[in-house]
Amino acid sequence: MSSPYDDGAAPGGAVPPPAGGPSAGGPGEAKRHAWWRPELGLSLVVFALGVLVIVGTLDVSAASSALGLGPRFFPILVGSALIVIGAFYTLDVLRGGRGDPEESEDIDADAPADWRSVGLVSGVFLAFTALLTTLGWIIASSLLFFGLSVTLGADNKVKAAIVAVVLGVVTYVAFVRGLGVTLPGGLLQGVI
Repeated sequence: MSSPYDDGAAPGGAVPPPAGGPSAGGPGEAKRHAWWRPELGLSLVVFALGVLVIVGTLDVSAASSALGLGPRFFPILVGSALIVIGAFYTLDVLRGGRGDPEESEDIDADAPADWRSVGLVSGVFLAFTALLTTLGWIIASSLLFFGLSVTLGADNKVKAAIVAVVLGVVTYVAFVRGLGVTLPGGLLQGVI
């Protein structure tokens, strides 16, 4: 008995992908990259972040609270959780697990990455970290917020600048005055 799709077409007139799958570029290509996927990169980053959190926490020394919990308790808890999650995620990916595609978003999974935007966002963050001590929190964070909004496509640059300055001032006041956290004053040290 013949099927209505014997000509190779799928329902709706779509042509099925080639037998080697959508990424079949030849047998050598499939073997060379079969083990590496973006999910594996993410799992390794999660694992590495957990290790970095725990290593960074080991230098913290302060008295314990009345409950016996010191300032290292929660960072070690979070770092340990990241290591466990990263390890299990890595095992899952190596055993063939794949991330489910986002169904609610209209994206083209085959579109190339926008490396220009990635580079610009990375540059804005690097500039922020380099200028934070010199310029102070309010100016550096305002430049950070403005740079990110423009890089990510803000149409109205004046509005983006105003929002960036307001966010810089509000976060500074909230942390310094409200929470007692010390943030660098920089060029505005005597003014604020």
